[in-house]
Amino acid sequence: MRAEHEAEAGTGAEPGTEPEPGTGSAAGAEPAAEAGAAAREAAKSRRFPSITKDTARPEGHGRAAPGDALAARQWPMLSVLGATAVGLLLTALNHPRGGCLVIGVALIAASVLRRVLPQVGMLAVRSRFTDMVTYGLLGVAITLLALVMEPHPLLHIPFLESAVRFTVR
Repeated sequence: MRAEHEAEAGTGAEPGTEPEPGTGSAAGAEPAAEAGAAAREAAKSRRFPSITKDTARPEGHGRAAPGDALAARQWPMLSVLGATAVGLLLTALNHPRGGCLVIGVALIAASVLRRVLPQVGMLAVRSRFTDMVTYGLLGVAITLLALVMEPHPLLHIPFLESAVRFTVR
């Protein structure tokens, strides 16, 4: 509505009225009419091309494909989810260290896949750098926690025992 009003305001005519013959040059009326038509067409659209013109399209923006094609495109995410499910199953079956190690390695693998592959489907959530750092840090943290897990930790960190005693007192 606003675009119609602005387009008509540029022609010098009142909204909803046709310009009188002979009041303007014929060459000047055609561009004004085209601009008015373009403004009315833009007003009908709910999209704002001037705002979203430079926005990058998400990686999964392709048209819908058959079911097997979708699974083929999502194999990085499916492999990370599968490994995480195996880790959760191990944890549930009373092997917490092994389960946490599998989950941590799965997240580290997600970080590597995000760095190496150009398209990773739904594994891409944020920018490539942010995804790599997030998956990598979470994977390393979970792996380290699995390695220092009691009883009989596989990794001994000298200051960890005193830090735990200090905080638990």
